[in-house]
Amino acid sequence: MKRLAIALLAAAALAGCATTGRLSSSERLELYRAHAGAPVKDFQYFGSLNGWTELGDSALAVWTKPSEAWLLSLSGPCMDLSYAPAISVTNMMGRVSAKFDRVIVRGGSPGMAPIPCRIDTIQPLDVKALRASEKELREAKLEARESGQQP
Repeated sequence: MKRLAIALLAAAALAGCATTGRLSSSERLELYRAHAGAPVKDFQYFGSLNGWTELGDSALAVWTKPSEAWLLSLSGPCMDLSYAPAISVTNMMGRVSAKFDRVIVRGGSPGMAPIPCRIDTIQPLDVKALRASEKELREAKLEARESGQQP
């Protein structure tokens, strides 16, 4: 099933982003969802993120270690997430919990206080499989470009 989802995403990505060379936020979100496990209630947080990726205005992936990442779905649109330079995540005693903790966009709209965005669901990501799929998509786009198959 994952293989089919990845193949469909690859076809859409090749058709939809040949001119930009990048996946859209919605295409990235579908890729990440294809590699997400069942929802969990919380995850351990050591006070800093190893990285993060916006996936539209109501989802993002956060890396707590280079090989550990979580897909966070937010309860609604999170203002300025698409172009935020930084985020922070609330936690209670080193645990980030769904339905309770929030993502805070840092450096968003000038002059406005950051608006916390509640985390609705947390799903573990299969980082190894996600990276392999991203590599497959990059290679497919490169092959399409080299063969002149741009729409």
